[in-house]
Amino acid sequence: MDFDQRTLRDALGLFVTGVTVITTTDAAGSPVGITANSFNSVSLTPPLVLWSVGKQSRSVKAFQESEWFAVHILRDDQMAMSQRFASRDKDIFSGLPLDTGLGGVPLLSACAARLESRSYGRYPAGDHMLCIAEVKRLEFDRESRPLVYHGGTYAELADVLSES
Repeated sequence: MDFDQRTLRDALGLFVTGVTVITTTDAAGSPVGITANSFNSVSLTPPLVLWSVGKQSRSVKAFQESEWFAVHILRDDQMAMSQRFASRDKDIFSGLPLDTGLGGVPLLSACAARLESRSYGRYPAGDHMLCIAEVKRLEFDRESRPLVYHGGTYAELADVLSES
């Protein structure tokens, strides 16, 4: 390789991503959540999605062992939610209004979309673990604008460009 990790991160940062919070429960039934922008669709039939979690993450064990997950696609006004779940704070769920989803997974309120999903497969990939899940239930707000990430910072989605 003729590049270092920083150079790779800078190049990958040119790809605009959405921002999600992935939630599950650990073996004791406690809520676990992380911010992830490594999210994308895999298949429509069956309905599969994918995200990754760092192998060094304190939450990786819960994601390795849990059967159920919820993917929350954040709205453009939920930057604080993204930062909250990206922090090392142990009480990230404290004070949040939560619903309970399939498999007892904690569900965050008022997101652009919520995808309640069952584990389909997990695969080691370098310093991360890829998680593929089958979407079992979803809800979304078609009018929401997504929170996006570009170049190492949050960004705003521009209006749709016309072909002229």
